[in-house]
Amino acid sequence: MSDASTLVERAYRIRRYALRMGEVQGQGYIGQALGYADVLAVAYGHAMKYRPQEPLWEGRDRFLLSHGHYAIAFYAALIEAGIIPEAELETYGSDDSRLPMSGMATYTPGMEMSGGSLGQGLPIAVGMALALRHKRSTAYVYNSMSDGELDEGSTWEAAMGAAHHGLSNLVCLVDINNQQADGPSSKVLGFEPLADKWASFGWHVQRVNGNDLQAVVAAFDSARSPQGDKPKVILCDTLMGKGVPFLEQREKNHFIRVDPPEWQQAIHYLDQAHTEGVAP
Repeated sequence: MSDASTLVERAYRIRRYALRMGEVQGQGYIGQALGYADVLAVAYGHAMKYRPQEPLWEGRDRFLLSHGHYAIAFYAALIEAGIIPEAELETYGSDDSRLPMSGMATYTPGMEMSGGSLGQGLPIAVGMALALRHKRSTAYVYNSMSDGELDEGSTWEAAMGAAHHGLSNLVCLVDINNQQADGPSSKVLGFEPLADKWASFGWHVQRVNGNDLQAVVAAFDSARSPQGDKPKVILCDTLMGKGVPFLEQREKNHFIRVDPPEWQQAIHYLDQAHTEGVAP
């Protein structure tokens, strides 16, 4: 468990690692990585049980990256957690790398599932949580997903199944950045009132500013405390490109390509804000 200042450092380094990986390929899902870094910092720096040198430790909490295109953010979190060496970020997206551009469990230590086809993570998480309960394990299953996955019927079928089975060891994290490949998520398929929807499916619901570390910590702590036999969902409102002003302001930032000098400019903005003690 980390204190507040340590979590700030973790979130900063996760953002910086992601930008460095983006620079390797000159493109990537950087907007999501910058926006979701605080949630990942709390997951791996505060809430989860894991052993960096033993990724398959049976007692670990499971973190499922359903939105496989967030892999660049997840790799940054795994580097920060000590599960992957920092030197490997230079191989991101390259042939024979353990860090492919979309998450694949067969390649990467700490990757619990191969994601990318949206709507698959929560059904898998339900099965894992049910199996762990049968084993009398105290481990939690965290399913991380995008707001675009709210369009998928499989997500809501799994939500019903989790509530039916009373999977209190399951926590779903939804990144609500209102952006997907076809435009704003809320315009592709409206999903509000989202908290009410999840509650009506039998879940314990929290909605927080996903870029407020204290709020995210409190939400994780609440999700790990007894809530009867309900599964838990944390709806995280985040800002795409958080911490890099010229990326925050882009109208379309689902997949970002920037000119070569802009990668160092982005890192400069991040470093400057961190040095000055300004939250990203």
